[in-house]
Amino acid sequence: MNGTPASGFSYWEFQEYFNTPDFVVVGAGIVGLSCALSLKEKHPKARVVVLERGLLPQGASTKNAGFACFGSLSELLDDMNTRTEKEVLELVEKRYRGVKLLRKTLGDRAIDYKEYGGYELFPKGDSDFFTACLEHRERVNKLLKPLFRKRVFDVVPNNFGFKGVQAHLLFNRCEGQLNTGKMMQALYAKCAKMDVRILYGVTLRGFQDLNGKVALNTSITDFNCRKLMLATNGFAGAITGEEVYPARAQVLITKPIKKLRIKGSFHMDRGYYYFRNIDDRILFGGGRNLDPSGEQTEDFGMTPLIQNRLIELLENVILPDTPFEIDTRWSGIMGVGSSKEPVLKSLSDNVACGVRLGGMGVAIGSQTGRELSGLL
Repeated sequence: MNGTPASGFSYWEFQEYFNTPDFVVVGAGIVGLSCALSLKEKHPKARVVVLERGLLPQGASTKNAGFACFGSLSELLDDMNTRTEKEVLELVEKRYRGVKLLRKTLGDRAIDYKEYGGYELFPKGDSDFFTACLEHRERVNKLLKPLFRKRVFDVVPNNFGFKGVQAHLLFNRCEGQLNTGKMMQALYAKCAKMDVRILYGVTLRGFQDLNGKVALNTSITDFNCRKLMLATNGFAGAITGEEVYPARAQVLITKPIKKLRIKGSFHMDRGYYYFRNIDDRILFGGGRNLDPSGEQTEDFGMTPLIQNRLIELLENVILPDTPFEIDTRWSGIMGVGSSKEPVLKSLSDNVACGVRLGGMGVAIGSQTGRELSGLL
């Protein structure tokens, strides 16, 4: 840029959005907006501009199931096969503290937070695994007691009418759920009140750190900023060079069901399937394990393989004696990698990234955004 207004934009538009803003955040999801909000709290007079390539947050922030969770018992036990107990506790604490920060920042009412608890279902044909989880339950409860100051996991009878599963479920009394649409709207409103400028429909194509500034190449114009924060999660691999892979999650939701008995957040098949109640409906997603390579994609959409499996489980396991109709289906793109830790690092003097949320964006997105804001 040579200091002249960008082609096609008025003087006013150029001055407000493109004339070397102090901070540019790429990605208007939970991490990006949390980062922008934190930047304005630390630097009230700074100009903070957020670029988002979609009309709404493109990845998963408004497309996820709204689970405020920190890991089912089977997931935590699986983590202990490759991590020390201390490392697993640190991972849980990060998620737990992250949910508390989100609730404190936005308020439970604004995000429709409900702590109905979480349940884990085990197929009848997987009795050995269910028994192993039962045997190690107290070990995990003891590990988590200092953090939660209560017993986390208990065994409860299957009072929901599920079929084809063990007669008892594992219950997590500390798990909650929220409305991700309301969550993102509340975060957006808070950013707008703090004078964070958000531009939708803008794709970052490339950038170059020129020491005192960062040159940005975008789909609408080229311009400079002083500091650049990348918060594009599953789409971050190509532009950051970090180990981040896209992971598509397919979701469906039923039409309202009269006298729906199911209330809470539910996990099945080691967490590969998940469902919950919302507005007298069942929201159900998962099945990525059926086609891991096919679901490692940035393309949105549905596949018959996974959608048919979701319907089969609804008919035979979740709602076996209840007629239902599907209202709508959608997909979201998560960011995953070999580690469950997010990539939170400086890429150069003036560029940093906070990506690879591993499907735990609700739990750790706010904290990741806050930490990202402090890297530069």
